[in-house]
Amino acid sequence: MLGMNIYTVLSNLFPTRPPPAAPRRMLLILPCCIGDVVLATAALKALRRAYPKAHITWAVGGWSKGVVDGHDLLDDVLDTGPSALPLKNPGEMLRFVRQIRGGHFDLLVSLVRSPLMSIAALLSSIPCRAGLDSGGRGFGYNIRAPIDPSQPRHEADVYLDVPRALGLNVTECWANVPVRDIYIEAVQKWLIERGVVGSFMLVNPCGGRNPGMVMDVKRWPPEHFAALADHLSARLGMMTILMGGPGDEPIVKAVKDQMRTAVLDVVGGLSFWQIATMAKLATVYIGNDTGLTHLAAAAGGRTAMILGPSDPVRYAPFTPDSIALWRPTAVIKGGVAQGVPENWDWSRDGISVEEVETKIVDFLASSRPASAIT
Repeated sequence: MLGMNIYTVLSNLFPTRPPPAAPRRMLLILPCCIGDVVLATAALKALRRAYPKAHITWAVGGWSKGVVDGHDLLDDVLDTGPSALPLKNPGEMLRFVRQIRGGHFDLLVSLVRSPLMSIAALLSSIPCRAGLDSGGRGFGYNIRAPIDPSQPRHEADVYLDVPRALGLNVTECWANVPVRDIYIEAVQKWLIERGVVGSFMLVNPCGGRNPGMVMDVKRWPPEHFAALADHLSARLGMMTILMGGPGDEPIVKAVKDQMRTAVLDVVGGLSFWQIATMAKLATVYIGNDTGLTHLAAAAGGRTAMILGPSDPVRYAPFTPDSIALWRPTAVIKGGVAQGVPENWDWSRDGISVEEVETKIVDFLASSRPASAIT
């Protein structure tokens, strides 16, 4: 309550203002993490559509920078460093403020809920500052988007509240990551060189770790992924490609060792653009509630996300051609930032292999056909 009173006092000290008519230089701020950054591309689309001539820079951390580096709706990327939030000590705060002051921006758009980002915004000298106001923490913004953290809403829709506060139209603004023709040609050649011909599914049994959080319990068990891949491979005639990031080798091996059908292991060896392109080419991408699953969906891949102790209302893929697979169960009301239910057990509480298989087959039957590798 004391914190809320302080934030209220601060909010009253700093007046609000109307949105700018035509900003020339805009800074979008969301440093971390991969899934959040991908979901925030929906807000980027709303900004670019409203301000087609503006120069837009995204302030993003090194962990997630590759997701939006070269995005066709962006003009530039500002690397905020390795931290999930580059403001945790006075030195980091000073460095970040200097970074954003140097850009001579006339509109700041913050999708960060932290009061530290409010302070940085105040110190930036940027005249128009729009941002999320969660529990009064947006006191540093003069265009505020109030949100209720206890109300379950999709994260991407929460981010879109800032464009809404600017008076922008957000219809048809989905998460989006471009996949260029040159990427498709390169990945098709790469797959053929590794013996992938015809249709394939891309399976990612990993995730749950980033600079801001470690939550391995979000991972569907390896034996479940192995059984699902075998069933779908036999049923639909698809090869399985298993993927993961650096350090995910043990998880991928645990899946691979339990499989009976043909599988290609590409763990740790793919860039963001390769993952996005491969997901777009795949018959289906299947993964946990993790950043790379959001990337696959945003790239246009037919995506099936398996969720357990995290709420699909908040964290499902934010694209039209994707599904969230979940057995309804109790989740933490405030989202995964507040943890997961105690004693969570996938066998007791989570969705089964049979349920996932049925839902994926139905999903594929009702969606667009995929292009086979030839």
